[in-house]
Amino acid sequence: MSGRRDVPLMRGNGQSIRGSRIAIAIGIGILLGSVFAFLYPEGLFLRFPRSEERFQVNSTNCGSSERFKTLRSELSSLLKKNEELKKQIRELTLKKQLAERSKEHAEKQFLMLGKQHKAGPFGTVRSLRTNPGVIPDPTINPRLQKILEKVAVNKELIVAVANTNVQDMLEVWFNSIKHVGIPNYLVVALDDDTETFCKTKGVPVYRRNPDEGVDSVAKNGDNHAISGLKFRILREFLQMGYNVLLSDVDIVYLQNPFEHLYRDCDVESMTDGHDNGTAYGYNHVFDEPAMGWARYAHTMRIWVYNSGFFYIRPTFPSIELLDRVAARLAKDRKLWDQAVFNEELFFPSHPGYDGLHASKRTMDFYEFLNSKVLFKSVRKDPNLSKIKPVIVHINYHPDKLSRMKAVVEYYVNGKEDALKNFPDGSDW
Repeated sequence: MSGRRDVPLMRGNGQSIRGSRIAIAIGIGILLGSVFAFLYPEGLFLRFPRSEERFQVNSTNCGSSERFKTLRSELSSLLKKNEELKKQIRELTLKKQLAERSKEHAEKQFLMLGKQHKAGPFGTVRSLRTNPGVIPDPTINPRLQKILEKVAVNKELIVAVANTNVQDMLEVWFNSIKHVGIPNYLVVALDDDTETFCKTKGVPVYRRNPDEGVDSVAKNGDNHAISGLKFRILREFLQMGYNVLLSDVDIVYLQNPFEHLYRDCDVESMTDGHDNGTAYGYNHVFDEPAMGWARYAHTMRIWVYNSGFFYIRPTFPSIELLDRVAARLAKDRKLWDQAVFNEELFFPSHPGYDGLHASKRTMDFYEFLNSKVLFKSVRKDPNLSKIKPVIVHINYHPDKLSRMKAVVEYYVNGKEDALKNFPDGSDW
């Protein structure tokens, strides 16, 4: 009996103890909560701001000057990228044009040299304009080949032949090329001084090994002597499969000429003509009254091509042209290379003579400007004087250097009266 009474007494004490412990735990919890609330009013776990909030904070903290600098830097970067894209577009456009012309040329070659076909309807027949190119032979001159592989673009380049006698004009020449941004050009140096001069100026140069019999011409020759020697030099370029834009050094470049060529003929040359008739050909009537009814004889005239600036393709007629001109000039040093160049290019076959079967194109005489057109016409015309030509060739005047510098001042530096004081022609 007494044992039964003890059980409820022990149960009551346990409940009392548990209640006290709970109360104590609650109290401790409240106390700790108060302490943490006081020490960490924002909570134990920090809240990281969202990206939008960080941007707002940074934007608020950044000063207006810093933001302006950033925007200006971004704008400058975008402008550079835009220029690069424009350059790439121009290059791609040029490559596309070349590809289209090559495709058209290949199709015509196939039609002409392949299976024979009947002539089509009236007005649809087209003959082959450009002769097939030669197979490139890099073994002709391995040293030159290495240079051409670095310098040429699309297997074409500007080539000038020079010695120390024309060094001042040469400098104006390559400075104008650099200003335009033409990468594919090369100076063929005829002496050590010219080679050294070009290297110090960062100009691509090839020092040619002099041939026997022409060494004195290379070292001491004037502009005309050098002009005759260039036909021998160009042959190697064509044999190796390169298209050459041959250039005298009395020329100022204002645009990239490769963007203005047609490339549809063996030879594409600038003209010494000064208007549409003289440049592209005209019907000249010769009057001989003694012939009575037949007094008027019609003749075809065209002013000569300029042998100081022409584009020549690596074809057999082109190489034959160079050989013919070089051979005649070697026999008679008194001959003028430009006269021989045109005679071989234009004279037809006749008894005792086999003419050269080369296709040819005359360049736009307002784009590829000779100095007669410039000083007699263009500078005096308010409309023509505003148009920038591709090149200006000071071929009609002996005071070449001063006129070249004046052309640079007028077209590049914008000096409106730079050409004003020069006479139309020369003083002698």
